[in-house]
Amino acid sequence: MKADREIAVPSADWSGSGLRRAPRRRWNELLWFLIHPASRHRTALTMPGLVLIGLALGIGSAAYNTASNILFITLSLLLACLILSGVMSWLNLRGVCWRLLVQPPLRAGQETPVTLELWNRKSLLPTYGLWFELSARPIPPGLPRAEATIRATSAEIRAAFARSEQATARAVLRQRERLDAGAQARLDWRYTPQRRGRARVEVVSVGSMFPFGFLRKSRGLQLRREVLVWPAPVEYRFTPTAAAMRSAAGDRIARPGWGNDLLALRRYQAGDSHRLIHWKASARLRQLMVRQFAAESAEGYSLWVENPPGRWVREEQFELMCRLAATLAEDLFTAGQLSGTKVNDGELMAIRRLRDLESFLDRLATLEWGVGSAAPAPKSDAGVRPSPPRHRITFAPDGLRGAAAYLDGEKTATA
Repeated sequence: MKADREIAVPSADWSGSGLRRAPRRRWNELLWFLIHPASRHRTALTMPGLVLIGLALGIGSAAYNTASNILFITLSLLLACLILSGVMSWLNLRGVCWRLLVQPPLRAGQETPVTLELWNRKSLLPTYGLWFELSARPIPPGLPRAEATIRATSAEIRAAFARSEQATARAVLRQRERLDAGAQARLDWRYTPQRRGRARVEVVSVGSMFPFGFLRKSRGLQLRREVLVWPAPVEYRFTPTAAAMRSAAGDRIARPGWGNDLLALRRYQAGDSHRLIHWKASARLRQLMVRQFAAESAEGYSLWVENPPGRWVREEQFELMCRLAATLAEDLFTAGQLSGTKVNDGELMAIRRLRDLESFLDRLATLEWGVGSAAPAPKSDAGVRPSPPRHRITFAPDGLRGAAAYLDGEKTATA
Protein backbone atom coordinates (compact mmCIF):
# COMPACT_ATOMS: atom_id res chain seq x y z
CA MET A 1 0.00 0.00 0.00
CA LYS A 2 1.39 3.35 -1.02
CA ALA A 3 0.21 6.79 0.05
CA ASP A 4 0.33 9.88 -2.11
CA ARG A 5 -1.31 13.30 -2.50
CA GLU A 6 -1.52 13.70 -6.24
CA ILE A 7 -5.25 14.27 -6.71
CA ALA A 8 -6.84 17.38 -5.22
CA VAL A 9 -10.30 17.34 -6.83
CA PRO A 10 -12.41 14.16 -7.01
CA SER A 11 -13.40 12.97 -10.46
CA ALA A 12 -16.56 11.20 -11.56
CA ASP A 13 -15.25 7.69 -10.85
CA TRP A 14 -14.78 8.32 -7.12
CA SER A 15 -17.49 7.22 -4.71
CA GLY A 16 -18.04 7.16 -0.97
CA SER A 17 -19.24 9.36 1.84
CA GLY A 18 -16.26 11.71 1.49
CA LEU A 19 -17.56 13.15 -1.80
CA ARG A 20 -20.64 14.85 -0.42
CA ARG A 21 -21.03 17.15 2.49
CA ALA A 22 -22.91 15.55 5.35
CA PRO A 23 -26.26 17.12 6.22
CA ARG A 24 -26.50 18.95 9.53
CA ARG A 25 -28.42 16.76 11.99
CA ARG A 26 -29.77 17.46 15.43
CA TRP A 27 -28.55 15.35 18.32
CA ASN A 28 -31.68 13.17 18.40
CA GLU A 29 -31.42 12.46 14.65
CA LEU A 30 -27.76 11.57 15.01
CA LEU A 31 -28.56 9.25 17.91
CA TRP A 32 -31.32 7.54 15.91
CA PHE A 33 -28.95 7.16 12.93
CA LEU A 34 -26.40 5.41 15.16
CA ILE A 35 -29.05 3.10 16.62
CA HIS A 36 -30.90 2.41 13.33
CA PRO A 37 -28.44 3.01 10.44
CA ALA A 38 -29.46 3.31 6.81
CA SER A 39 -29.83 0.36 4.48
CA ARG A 40 -26.68 -1.59 3.59
CA HIS A 41 -25.10 -0.39 6.85
CA ARG A 42 -24.59 -3.26 9.26
CA THR A 43 -23.21 -3.43 12.77
CA ALA A 44 -22.54 -6.87 14.24
CA LEU A 45 -20.98 -8.11 17.43
CA THR A 46 -17.65 -9.88 17.30
CA MET A 47 -16.53 -12.60 19.70
CA PRO A 48 -14.76 -10.08 21.99
CA GLY A 49 -17.95 -7.99 21.92
CA LEU A 50 -20.05 -10.98 23.00
CA VAL A 51 -17.60 -11.70 25.82
CA LEU A 52 -17.80 -8.03 26.85
CA ILE A 53 -21.61 -8.10 26.96
CA GLY A 54 -21.61 -11.34 28.94
CA LEU A 55 -19.12 -9.87 31.36
CA ALA A 56 -21.22 -6.71 31.66
CA LEU A 57 -24.34 -8.77 32.45
CA GLY A 58 -22.48 -10.68 35.14
CA ILE A 59 -21.02 -7.55 36.71
CA GLY A 60 -24.42 -5.82 36.48
CA SER A 61 -26.14 -8.66 38.33
CA ALA A 62 -23.46 -8.63 41.00
CA ALA A 63 -23.71 -4.84 41.33
CA TYR A 64 -27.47 -4.89 41.90
CA ASN A 65 -27.22 -7.75 44.41
CA THR A 66 -24.35 -6.24 46.42
CA ALA A 67 -25.09 -2.53 45.88
CA SER A 68 -21.37 -1.96 45.34
CA ASN A 69 -20.41 1.36 43.78
CA ILE A 70 -17.17 -0.09 42.41
CA LEU A 71 -19.10 -2.72 40.44
CA PHE A 72 -21.45 -0.03 39.11
CA ILE A 73 -18.46 2.04 37.96
CA THR A 74 -16.97 -1.04 36.30
CA LEU A 75 -20.26 -1.73 34.52
CA SER A 76 -20.38 1.88 33.31
CA LEU A 77 -16.85 1.64 31.93
CA LEU A 78 -17.66 -1.58 30.03
CA LEU A 79 -20.81 -0.13 28.48
CA ALA A 80 -18.96 3.10 27.63
CA CYS A 81 -16.28 1.09 25.83
CA LEU A 82 -18.97 -0.68 23.81
CA ILE A 83 -20.68 2.58 22.82
CA LEU A 84 -17.37 4.29 22.10
CA SER A 85 -16.38 1.40 19.83
CA GLY A 86 -19.51 1.93 17.72
CA VAL A 87 -19.08 5.71 17.47
CA MET A 88 -15.38 5.50 16.58
CA SER A 89 -16.07 2.82 13.98
CA TRP A 90 -18.69 5.08 12.39
CA LEU A 91 -16.28 8.04 12.37
CA ASN A 92 -13.55 5.82 10.90
CA LEU A 93 -15.63 5.12 7.78
CA ARG A 94 -16.96 8.64 7.48
CA GLY A 95 -15.29 11.01 5.03
CA VAL A 96 -13.47 8.32 3.04
CA CYS A 97 -13.96 7.86 -0.70
CA TRP A 98 -12.61 5.19 -3.03
CA ARG A 99 -12.44 4.19 -6.68
CA LEU A 100 -11.77 0.93 -8.54
CA LEU A 101 -9.23 0.81 -11.37
CA VAL A 102 -8.90 -2.11 -13.78
CA GLN A 103 -6.33 -1.67 -16.53
CA PRO A 104 -7.25 -3.46 -19.79
CA PRO A 105 -6.51 -5.62 -21.60
CA LEU A 106 -7.35 -8.73 -19.59
CA ARG A 107 -6.17 -12.13 -20.83
CA ALA A 108 -7.58 -15.45 -19.72
CA GLY A 109 -5.13 -17.31 -17.53
CA GLN A 110 -2.90 -14.26 -16.93
CA GLU A 111 -2.70 -12.12 -13.81
CA THR A 112 -4.17 -8.63 -14.04
CA PRO A 113 -3.65 -5.90 -11.42
CA VAL A 114 -6.86 -4.57 -9.88
CA THR A 115 -6.27 -1.37 -7.90
CA LEU A 116 -8.47 0.17 -5.23
CA GLU A 117 -7.54 3.76 -4.41
CA LEU A 118 -8.54 5.33 -1.08
CA TRP A 119 -8.76 8.98 -0.18
CA ASN A 120 -9.34 10.28 3.35
CA ARG A 121 -11.07 13.64 2.92
CA LYS A 122 -11.50 14.29 6.63
CA SER A 123 -9.78 17.40 7.88
CA LEU A 124 -8.46 16.08 11.21
CA LEU A 125 -9.09 12.41 11.94
CA PRO A 126 -7.04 9.63 10.31
CA THR A 127 -8.49 6.30 9.17
CA TYR A 128 -7.35 2.92 10.44
CA GLY A 129 -7.85 -0.74 9.63
CA LEU A 130 -10.36 -0.72 6.75
CA TRP A 131 -10.94 -3.85 4.74
CA PHE A 132 -12.65 -4.27 1.39
CA GLU A 133 -14.32 -7.40 -0.02
CA LEU A 134 -13.85 -7.73 -3.78
CA SER A 135 -15.31 -10.22 -6.19
CA ALA A 136 -14.91 -10.93 -9.90
CA ARG A 137 -17.20 -13.16 -11.89
CA PRO A 138 -17.88 -13.81 -15.59
CA ILE A 139 -21.03 -12.33 -17.07
CA PRO A 140 -23.03 -15.01 -18.93
CA PRO A 141 -23.65 -14.08 -22.57
CA GLY A 142 -27.13 -12.92 -23.44
CA LEU A 143 -30.09 -12.64 -21.12
CA PRO A 144 -31.05 -15.75 -19.16
CA ARG A 145 -34.36 -17.33 -20.05
CA ALA A 146 -37.02 -16.99 -17.36
CA GLU A 147 -37.81 -20.36 -15.79
CA ALA A 148 -39.91 -21.46 -12.86
CA THR A 149 -37.65 -22.74 -10.10
CA ILE A 150 -40.48 -24.22 -8.03
CA ARG A 151 -39.92 -27.57 -9.77
CA ALA A 152 -36.20 -27.65 -9.04
CA THR A 153 -35.02 -29.89 -6.26
CA SER A 154 -32.81 -28.71 -3.42
CA ALA A 155 -29.86 -30.63 -4.89
CA GLU A 156 -30.24 -28.83 -8.25
CA ILE A 157 -30.44 -25.44 -6.52
CA ARG A 158 -27.32 -26.18 -4.47
CA ALA A 159 -25.49 -27.34 -7.60
CA ALA A 160 -26.40 -24.12 -9.44
CA PHE A 161 -25.14 -21.98 -6.56
CA ALA A 162 -21.98 -24.09 -6.37
CA ARG A 163 -21.25 -23.55 -10.08
CA SER A 164 -21.78 -19.81 -9.71
CA GLU A 165 -19.54 -19.66 -6.65
CA GLN A 166 -16.84 -21.75 -8.33
CA ALA A 167 -16.59 -19.26 -11.19
CA THR A 168 -16.36 -16.30 -8.78
CA ALA A 169 -13.01 -15.08 -7.51
CA ARG A 170 -13.02 -13.30 -4.16
CA ALA A 171 -10.42 -11.34 -2.21
CA VAL A 172 -10.17 -9.22 0.92
CA LEU A 173 -7.92 -6.16 0.78
CA ARG A 174 -6.81 -4.76 4.15
CA GLN A 175 -5.47 -1.34 4.99
CA ARG A 176 -2.25 -2.08 6.86
CA GLU A 177 -1.04 1.47 7.46
CA ARG A 178 -2.64 4.61 8.83
CA LEU A 179 -4.35 6.87 6.31
CA ASP A 180 -3.85 10.44 7.46
CA ALA A 181 -6.33 13.22 6.83
CA GLY A 182 -6.16 14.35 3.21
CA ALA A 183 -3.86 11.48 2.20
CA GLN A 184 -4.40 8.75 -0.38
CA ALA A 185 -3.56 5.07 -0.41
CA ARG A 186 -3.59 2.21 -2.89
CA LEU A 187 -4.55 -1.44 -2.40
CA ASP A 188 -3.66 -3.99 -5.10
CA TRP A 189 -5.19 -7.34 -6.00
CA ARG A 190 -3.90 -9.81 -8.59
CA TYR A 191 -6.90 -11.21 -10.44
CA THR A 192 -6.59 -14.10 -12.90
CA PRO A 193 -9.65 -14.57 -15.18
CA GLN A 194 -10.29 -18.18 -16.12
CA ARG A 195 -11.94 -17.78 -19.53
CA ARG A 196 -12.66 -15.22 -22.19
CA GLY A 197 -15.81 -13.09 -22.29
CA ARG A 198 -17.23 -10.30 -20.21
CA ALA A 199 -16.34 -10.06 -16.54
CA ARG A 200 -17.60 -7.88 -13.70
CA VAL A 201 -15.17 -6.74 -11.00
CA GLU A 202 -16.90 -5.13 -8.03
CA VAL A 203 -16.31 -4.01 -4.47
CA VAL A 204 -18.92 -5.79 -2.38
CA SER A 205 -18.47 -4.12 1.00
CA VAL A 206 -16.17 -2.08 3.22
CA GLY A 207 -15.79 -2.67 6.93
CA SER A 208 -13.90 -1.73 10.07
CA MET A 209 -13.48 -3.03 13.65
CA PHE A 210 -11.65 0.07 14.82
CA PRO A 211 -10.78 0.80 17.60
CA PHE A 212 -11.34 -2.10 20.06
CA GLY A 213 -12.73 -4.85 17.87
CA PHE A 214 -15.96 -5.22 19.86
CA LEU A 215 -18.21 -4.30 16.89
CA ARG A 216 -17.94 -5.12 13.21
CA LYS A 217 -19.11 -2.12 11.19
CA SER A 218 -19.68 -2.81 7.47
CA ARG A 219 -21.31 -1.08 4.56
CA GLY A 220 -22.42 -2.57 1.26
CA LEU A 221 -21.08 -0.93 -1.89
CA GLN A 222 -22.11 -0.89 -5.54
CA LEU A 223 -18.75 -0.08 -7.07
CA ARG A 224 -18.21 -2.22 -10.18
CA ARG A 225 -16.39 -2.30 -13.49
CA GLU A 226 -17.24 -4.42 -16.53
CA VAL A 227 -14.27 -5.48 -18.64
CA LEU A 228 -13.51 -7.73 -21.61
CA VAL A 229 -11.29 -10.78 -21.24
CA TRP A 230 -9.35 -11.73 -24.37
CA PRO A 231 -8.73 -15.37 -25.26
CA ALA A 232 -5.64 -16.94 -23.76
CA PRO A 233 -2.69 -17.58 -26.11
CA VAL A 234 -2.19 -21.18 -27.22
CA GLU A 235 0.71 -23.13 -28.65
CA TYR A 236 0.17 -24.30 -32.22
CA ARG A 237 2.04 -26.36 -34.78
CA PHE A 238 2.79 -24.63 -38.06
CA THR A 239 2.75 -26.71 -41.24
CA PRO A 240 4.32 -25.07 -44.33
CA THR A 241 2.03 -25.15 -47.34
CA ALA A 242 2.45 -24.16 -50.95
CA ALA A 243 0.15 -21.18 -50.48
CA ALA A 244 2.17 -19.96 -47.50
CA MET A 245 5.43 -20.27 -49.42
CA ARG A 246 4.02 -18.33 -52.38
CA SER A 247 2.82 -15.59 -50.06
CA ALA A 248 6.10 -15.44 -48.15
CA ALA A 249 8.15 -15.15 -51.35
CA GLY A 250 6.64 -11.78 -52.18
CA ASP A 251 7.17 -9.50 -55.14
CA ARG A 252 9.77 -6.82 -55.73
CA ILE A 253 8.63 -3.25 -55.53
CA ALA A 254 10.45 -0.09 -56.57
CA ARG A 255 11.34 1.34 -53.15
CA PRO A 256 14.43 1.05 -50.97
CA GLY A 257 14.69 -2.04 -48.86
CA TRP A 258 16.77 -5.14 -48.18
CA GLY A 259 15.86 -7.38 -51.08
CA ASN A 260 18.16 -9.05 -53.60
CA ASP A 261 17.57 -6.85 -56.67
CA LEU A 262 19.72 -3.77 -57.23
CA LEU A 263 17.62 -0.62 -57.38
CA ALA A 264 20.21 2.20 -57.73
CA LEU A 265 23.51 3.63 -56.54
CA ARG A 266 23.73 6.52 -54.11
CA ARG A 267 26.38 8.40 -52.18
CA TYR A 268 27.78 6.97 -49.00
CA GLN A 269 26.26 8.29 -45.78
CA ALA A 270 27.43 7.94 -42.21
CA GLY A 271 26.12 4.69 -40.81
CA ASP A 272 26.00 2.72 -44.09
CA SER A 273 27.55 -0.73 -44.01
CA HIS A 274 30.94 -1.03 -45.71
CA ARG A 275 29.73 -4.19 -47.40
CA LEU A 276 27.33 -2.12 -49.52
CA ILE A 277 30.11 0.03 -51.07
CA HIS A 278 30.37 -0.39 -54.84
CA TRP A 279 34.15 -0.09 -55.28
CA LYS A 280 34.25 0.09 -59.06
CA ALA A 281 31.68 2.89 -59.22
CA SER A 282 33.43 4.68 -56.34
CA ALA A 283 36.78 4.57 -58.18
CA ARG A 284 35.20 5.81 -61.40
CA LEU A 285 33.29 8.69 -59.75
CA ARG A 286 36.05 9.43 -57.19
CA GLN A 287 33.61 9.28 -54.26
CA LEU A 288 32.16 6.47 -52.18
CA MET A 289 28.99 4.96 -53.67
CA VAL A 290 26.81 2.32 -52.02
CA ARG A 291 24.33 -0.15 -53.53
CA GLN A 292 20.62 0.43 -52.87
CA PHE A 293 18.49 -2.71 -53.15
CA ALA A 294 14.78 -3.00 -53.84
CA ALA A 295 12.40 -4.03 -51.11
CA GLU A 296 10.26 -7.14 -51.20
CA SER A 297 6.56 -6.99 -50.53
CA ALA A 298 4.72 -9.97 -49.10
CA GLU A 299 0.94 -10.16 -49.38
CA GLY A 300 -0.76 -10.07 -46.00
CA TYR A 301 -3.13 -12.65 -44.61
CA SER A 302 -6.75 -12.14 -43.64
CA LEU A 303 -8.35 -14.08 -40.78
CA TRP A 304 -11.93 -15.24 -41.25
CA VAL A 305 -13.58 -16.49 -38.06
CA GLU A 306 -16.90 -18.10 -38.90
CA ASN A 307 -19.38 -19.87 -36.67
CA PRO A 308 -22.02 -21.41 -38.95
CA PRO A 309 -24.61 -23.73 -37.41
CA GLY A 310 -23.37 -27.30 -37.11
CA ARG A 311 -19.64 -26.65 -37.55
CA TRP A 312 -18.55 -26.28 -33.94
CA VAL A 313 -20.44 -29.02 -32.12
CA ARG A 314 -18.21 -29.11 -29.03
CA GLU A 315 -17.79 -25.95 -26.97
CA GLU A 316 -14.22 -26.90 -26.01
CA GLN A 317 -13.19 -26.92 -29.67
CA PHE A 318 -14.85 -23.55 -30.23
CA GLU A 319 -12.93 -22.03 -27.32
CA LEU A 320 -9.71 -23.54 -28.68
CA MET A 321 -10.45 -22.00 -32.09
CA CYS A 322 -10.87 -18.56 -30.49
CA ARG A 323 -7.52 -18.94 -28.75
CA LEU A 324 -5.85 -20.07 -31.99
CA ALA A 325 -7.34 -17.14 -33.94
CA ALA A 326 -6.18 -14.63 -31.31
CA THR A 327 -2.66 -16.08 -31.23
CA LEU A 328 -2.35 -16.15 -35.02
CA ALA A 329 -3.62 -12.57 -35.27
CA GLU A 330 -1.01 -11.31 -32.81
CA ASP A 331 1.83 -13.27 -34.44
CA LEU A 332 0.92 -12.10 -37.95
CA PHE A 333 0.51 -8.50 -36.77
CA THR A 334 3.93 -8.59 -35.13
CA ALA A 335 5.41 -9.91 -38.39
CA GLY A 336 3.59 -7.20 -40.38
CA GLN A 337 1.59 -9.77 -42.38
CA LEU A 338 -1.95 -9.25 -41.08
CA SER A 339 -4.04 -7.35 -43.61
CA GLY A 340 -7.59 -7.83 -42.35
CA THR A 341 -10.01 -9.75 -40.14
CA LYS A 342 -13.62 -10.84 -40.50
CA VAL A 343 -15.99 -12.33 -37.92
CA ASN A 344 -19.11 -14.18 -39.13
CA ASP A 345 -21.23 -11.97 -41.40
CA GLY A 346 -19.44 -8.75 -40.47
CA GLU A 347 -17.43 -6.68 -42.91
CA LEU A 348 -13.77 -7.33 -43.63
CA MET A 349 -11.91 -4.93 -41.34
CA ALA A 350 -8.48 -3.72 -42.39
CA ILE A 351 -5.72 -4.01 -39.80
CA ARG A 352 -3.43 -0.98 -39.99
CA ARG A 353 -2.58 -0.19 -36.37
CA LEU A 354 -2.64 -1.74 -32.93
CA ARG A 355 -6.10 -0.40 -32.16
CA ASP A 356 -7.53 -2.40 -35.10
CA LEU A 357 -6.01 -5.59 -33.69
CA GLU A 358 -7.46 -4.82 -30.26
CA SER A 359 -10.92 -4.37 -31.82
CA PHE A 360 -10.63 -7.82 -33.38
CA LEU A 361 -9.62 -9.33 -30.02
CA ASP A 362 -12.61 -7.58 -28.40
CA ARG A 363 -14.91 -9.26 -30.91
CA LEU A 364 -13.31 -12.63 -30.20
CA ALA A 365 -13.88 -12.04 -26.48
CA THR A 366 -17.62 -11.59 -26.99
CA LEU A 367 -18.09 -14.29 -29.67
CA GLU A 368 -20.73 -16.77 -28.50
CA TRP A 369 -20.69 -20.48 -29.12
CA GLY A 370 -23.56 -21.64 -31.31
CA VAL A 371 -24.63 -18.08 -32.15
CA GLY A 372 -23.47 -16.80 -35.51
CA SER A 373 -23.58 -17.37 -39.23
CA ALA A 374 -21.23 -17.26 -42.16
CA ALA A 375 -22.42 -14.87 -44.84
CA PRO A 376 -22.41 -16.25 -48.40
CA ALA A 377 -20.03 -14.74 -50.89
CA PRO A 378 -21.54 -11.74 -52.71
CA LYS A 379 -22.76 -12.26 -56.26
CA SER A 380 -21.62 -10.24 -59.19
CA ASP A 381 -23.92 -8.60 -61.71
CA ALA A 382 -23.90 -11.77 -63.80
CA GLY A 383 -25.12 -13.82 -60.84
CA VAL A 384 -21.86 -15.75 -60.45
CA ARG A 385 -20.17 -15.86 -57.07
CA PRO A 386 -16.67 -14.43 -57.27
CA SER A 387 -13.74 -16.49 -56.07
CA PRO A 388 -12.72 -15.99 -52.42
CA PRO A 389 -9.83 -13.62 -51.78
CA ARG A 390 -6.31 -14.97 -51.72
CA HIS A 391 -4.37 -15.71 -48.55
CA ARG A 392 -7.52 -16.18 -46.48
CA ILE A 393 -7.12 -18.14 -43.24
CA THR A 394 -10.22 -19.97 -42.04
CA PHE A 395 -10.77 -22.27 -39.07
CA ALA A 396 -12.41 -25.68 -38.72
CA PRO A 397 -12.47 -28.53 -36.16
CA ASP A 398 -9.55 -30.93 -36.24
CA GLY A 399 -10.66 -34.30 -34.94
CA LEU A 400 -12.64 -34.49 -31.72
CA ARG A 401 -10.61 -32.08 -29.62
CA GLY A 402 -8.40 -29.90 -31.83
CA ALA A 403 -8.81 -26.89 -34.09
CA ALA A 404 -7.01 -26.16 -37.35
CA ALA A 405 -6.32 -23.11 -39.50
CA TYR A 406 -6.56 -23.43 -43.30
CA LEU A 407 -4.78 -21.11 -45.72
CA ASP A 408 -6.61 -21.10 -49.06
CA GLY A 409 -8.01 -24.55 -48.26
CA GLU A 410 -4.69 -26.08 -47.12
CA LYS A 411 -4.09 -26.90 -43.46
CA THR A 412 -1.34 -24.64 -42.15
CA ALA A 413 -1.67 -24.65 -38.32
CA THR A 414 -3.16 -26.94 -35.69
CA ALA A 415 -3.76 -26.54 -31.97
